Amino acid sequence: MLTRYVSAVAMAVLLSVSQGWAQTNVMENGGDTFVTGETLTQTLDATGDVFAMGRSTTVLGQTDGDFHASGFDVVIDAGVREDAYAAGATVTLKGTVAQDFSAAGVTVRTEATSRVTGNARLAGATVKIEGPIDGALSVTGRDVLLNAPVAGDVRIFARTLRFGPEGVVSGRLIYTTKEKTDVPERVAPATRVVFEAFSGGVLKREWTGIRDMPVFPTFASVFFGFLVTLLFFVLLGAIALGFAPRQVSWLRKSIGAAPGRTLLQGVVGLSIFLGAIPVMALTIVGLPFVPVALLAVILLWTLAYALGAYAIAMRLWTGLGGAIDPAIVTRLVVFAAAIIVVALLNFIPFVGWVANYTLVLLGVGAMTHAAFLALVPDIDPALDADMRPVDDTDASS
Repeated sequence: MLTRYVSAVAMAVLLSVSQGWAQTNVMENGGDTFVTGETLTQTLDATGDVFAMGRSTTVLGQTDGDFHASGFDVVIDAGVREDAYAAGATVTLKGTVAQDFSAAGVTVRTEATSRVTGNARLAGATVKIEGPIDGALSVTGRDVLLNAPVAGDVRIFARTLRFGPEGVVSGRLIYTTKEKTDVPERVAPATRVVFEAFSGGVLKREWTGIRDMPVFPTFASVFFGFLVTLLFFVLLGAIALGFAPRQVSWLRKSIGAAPGRTLLQGVVGLSIFLGAIPVMALTIVGLPFVPVALLAVILLWTLAYALGAYAIAMRLWTGLGGAIDPAIVTRLVVFAAAIIVVALLNFIPFVGWVANYTLVLLGVGAMTHAAFLALVPDIDPALDADMRPVDDTDASS
């Protein structure tokens, strides 16, 4: 599951950086289909997994594999033969999902035209279920409306819970609300309805679980977390080197050519990026975009950290006699070794933080340098007193 979401985010970032959000970009690799665009309306006929990302994402057609979608507004009007995953401010399911459906957003809705053959897991401030579900239903939300038949068990955790005329639960209905709700007999008979209040049993069990947890994480949990993090960065590096090798190579070599300048540009770039957030909030109009900007900071920090570690590792590799542009497998091994070394440095107080922050500044500096070159047009070469271009060799002499 982690690799799928990492792939979707990384591919969307690479496509948006290399080709821009203004147009719809479609790329296929290994049977997977990656689609990005600012206002994305795409009809699919895919045989593998699909990853779609855009500010407004509407997908139609058919996909034989898993489906992943994210954006501010997400509408799924496609037929999905396997699992479907969606996240956004608003998520609407209009099509059919042959297996499980998982969605999270401010508003999550399954319309009457939709159908989920497997289980549905929904989370949002407002959740409306109007399409039939053949499996089980799990919902976490503030205001929940159930107005569709559910063949399996239903588990709902909400502040308010309402039932529409089409709401029917064939299995058990377990719900947790602030106050007990009258469940009509047509929805589920009382023998199959269980109410759990916020206080009491639920909170007691949660508190007991918290008390039973160890104060410090065990070695196994720390080691597992490290392996997941290492896998994440190696996968991120594989995607970047596989789909944008020239861009990554240019950024890496720009760091090695002028590390001092890159470090200074990193300070400037990070200051601009972070400083834009309070400026955006002061405009009032930009307040809704502050959470998006904060997520962008996290994404920038992660990508910059990976780029800085990769650049330093490859600089050491070439300094020890390694090839300047080795095979991708070799680069990934060098990159993984760098991540391990930096992770071990975190156990040294102060030194670990300085090392990590330096890598981030180097990565941000390379990106800032590339952005400046893209924004500033080429200027004419300097002319000497006779209006002739200055020759670098003459100047050096």
